[in-house]
Amino acid sequence: MISSRLVSLGARTGPRRFMSTASKLTTVEVNDKTGIATLTMCRPPVNGQNLELLLDIKSSIKEIENNSSRGLIITSASPKVFCAGLDILEMYKPEQQRLRAVWTELQNVWCALYGISMPTAAAINGHAPAGGCLLATACEYRVMVPDCRIGLNETQLGIIAPKWLVSGFLNVLPKRVAERALTQSRLFTTDEALQEGLIDEIATSKEEAVEKCAAFIGTFARVNPVARALTKQQFRADNLRQFHKEREQDVENFLSLVNRPEVQKGIGLYLQGLKKKKANKK
Repeated sequence: MISSRLVSLGARTGPRRFMSTASKLTTVEVNDKTGIATLTMCRPPVNGQNLELLLDIKSSIKEIENNSSRGLIITSASPKVFCAGLDILEMYKPEQQRLRAVWTELQNVWCALYGISMPTAAAINGHAPAGGCLLATACEYRVMVPDCRIGLNETQLGIIAPKWLVSGFLNVLPKRVAERALTQSRLFTTDEALQEGLIDEIATSKEEAVEKCAAFIGTFARVNPVARALTKQQFRADNLRQFHKEREQDVENFLSLVNRPEVQKGIGLYLQGLKKKKANKK
């Protein structure tokens, strides 16, 4: 494990906020001492990835990249959920052009985060199913708080994870483990995720998770940044080339799948279940 002592003092010196998007669904803070940017998702209650949040995340990643930060940490303002994945309301009885835009922007977010040259880490301070796992596995390092779950559980709703997303999953999991998890719609507990290699460390709090992520990024302080970036991109180039080659067909495949009657029925039943749970809590 990487010690948080490397940059923990810098992490406490008071980062300054330099950018907040117009809709305020994300914020970005840069630590003056370490030069590390923290991107925080702020769409209550669970950071559901609707079109507007995806656009904000993409914009924030590009802003961080353009400001030459030393690294990027992504986390959540929610105390219990890192990101619940694609907003299911975007997929239920959808307006087709908006649904197309949602999936295209999800592709764009993954591509921006997976392909960015600087070091990246996810401070997973809550549950991270589906699109939340997408964000985490696009990063180079993952630190998660206890008693949470993470994984790609798309098959539960009759949807499949596309090849470009699976490629990120396979960066961190053995093929056999990944295949079984995807086909079983498995969500890993924090402890299971650490054991399988889906995450790198466990932290007791969000603050500690951010510190550990900063410590990981700090390990590159004496490495030539250009050589580091080119090496990272060399490892990821094949996946990105395949993604760009197939991205338009991937959008069509997603639209076709979501619009199937049996999938729409399943999503409807899932939404009914969520409403009943909410009603029972009142």
